Amino acid sequence: MAHFHASEDFVRGVMGPYGSGKTSGCCMEIFLRSMAQEPARVGEYNVRKTRWAIIRNTYRELLSTTLKTWTEWFPPDICPVKKGILITSEIKQRLGDGTYMDAEIIFLAMDRPEDIKKLLSLELTGAFMNEARELPREILDAATARVGRFPAKRSGCALTWSGIIMDTNPPDDGHWYYKLAEIERPEGFRFWRQPGAMILRDDGNYIDNPLAENVEHQQLGGSYWRRLLAGKSQEWIKVYILGEYGSVFSGRPVYEEFNDSFHVSKESLQVMGGIPIYLGWDFGLTPACIAMQISPSGQLRLLREWVCERGGIREFSSRIVKPAIINEFPGMQIISFGDPAGAAASQVNHDTSCIDELCRQGIYTEPAITNDFDARRQSVQTFLMRAIDGDTPGLILDPQCSVLRRGFNGGYRYDRVATVGGAEVRYRDRPAKNMFSHPHDALQYGALAVDSGFNSVSRLGTAWPEPAVTMEAFI
Repeated sequence: MAHFHASEDFVRGVMGPYGSGKTSGCCMEIFLRSMAQEPARVGEYNVRKTRWAIIRNTYRELLSTTLKTWTEWFPPDICPVKKGILITSEIKQRLGDGTYMDAEIIFLAMDRPEDIKKLLSLELTGAFMNEARELPREILDAATARVGRFPAKRSGCALTWSGIIMDTNPPDDGHWYYKLAEIERPEGFRFWRQPGAMILRDDGNYIDNPLAENVEHQQLGGSYWRRLLAGKSQEWIKVYILGEYGSVFSGRPVYEEFNDSFHVSKESLQVMGGIPIYLGWDFGLTPACIAMQISPSGQLRLLREWVCERGGIREFSSRIVKPAIINEFPGMQIISFGDPAGAAASQVNHDTSCIDELCRQGIYTEPAITNDFDARRQSVQTFLMRAIDGDTPGLILDPQCSVLRRGFNGGYRYDRVATVGGAEVRYRDRPAKNMFSHPHDALQYGALAVDSGFNSVSRLGTAWPEPAVTMEAFI
């Protein structure tokens, strides 16, 4: 955190395990920057004026965690909190050099559209995104345009620093935070990764990390983290104690049978020659396609995933899926099944359905035998629960299928149903619709065909051209 405080970068993020002092450090950063702001003459006083937004994903979390941490450091006698249309607070203090600090704090939750509109109307010095992994990228983009606007130039005060600070527990490797911190690394952005609270040794045991931060300020010292180990999954420990990127989701996973270390290949899967490629399709505005094979021993091999965040089936299939198939599976037989709803004519084009569109492009596709969720889930579950020769998984996933993998690890889930008091925890009977549900639906349609023993030499089998044929000519 000392390096974090010393930086002048426009956007700064700090990631670490539970209890490492991230949120407290960001609260103190607001205080430090407010004291360092260039003073302006207000009447007979020199005043250091700043305005900050502290942002959390939901109003409930804002009250129970973010605001609570803030008031522990800045109690009401120093920084009174006012709750109205907005939750606000203000620190007015005389400093040792005779100047005055006037720091205005606005607390915002982002669970309602009107709250996002409030952010877009603010003139700010800086913003603190608390638990950034729970916030969409759009909030960061919006916040960057709202900082550096207070105090206004007409006040005669020059800004010493303005920007965004963020803290977070580790997200998964598909999150926007990961992409910014580890891949894109934009100019003016800087990210720190705190040491894990513990270390996993080669023998499978956990030991205290001598580099862990904030241990001396924990009432229980290192035992705070040691006793968190009991009853936790490896993925939970990886994220919240070791401080590593990983996937931990709320709700109940659709496939509790999935074991990441067992069902994910350690290296890229090789395509088996002479065996058909099965395609499963999900349609709609977020189409997805999964390519798979069934080995002679009965192993379902998930080779590739193609996911579109938003687009139509024509563009998705012609520009993404079809070129990939031509290059990766040249000359192989393709057997393709899609969501039965895709056989219905489009609301825009009454003469063409999604399946018609695929067939016109040479991807001869039939509707899956059913759209029933239980049957679809069971088709995948059958392979997950199968072990070949005792120690070979019945389903194996190529590690580059990252969205499917994150879905298996809990992103594809049943959301919890709100209950009252001490009522038994219940979950919805259908998975949540999210970025993980679409590729998993596509997988299920393909797995249904494989599981039902579809004849691989049927009329649907199509040999695709060798990549020697130019892509332009083929398309």
